[in-house]
Amino acid sequence: MAKHSRAERARREQQNEAMTRIEAAWRASVPPATAKVFEQSVAVARARGPEPRPPDMAPGTAPRPPRPGREPKPKKEPAGPRRGR
Repeated sequence: MAKHSRAERARREQQNEAMTRIEAAWRASVPPATAKVFEQSVAVARARGPEPRPPDMAPGTAPRPPRPGREPKPKKEPAGPRRGR
């Protein structure tokens, strides 16, 4: 577990308190019907859980293959040694 300075912990605590106050003010300003719909949508999203991981791919494989005709050009062979200089 990482150690955090006392000042950093205090700053985070202040940020959390500010977010709680902002959320409470927002909830008070929203009509009750809208708040209920919002709470239901949040509950559905939380019940759904995180998205499943994408399938593992070979190292260095791009997520999407290049379009046909857009493949990278092969690298040129290096020229031989230069003479005379």
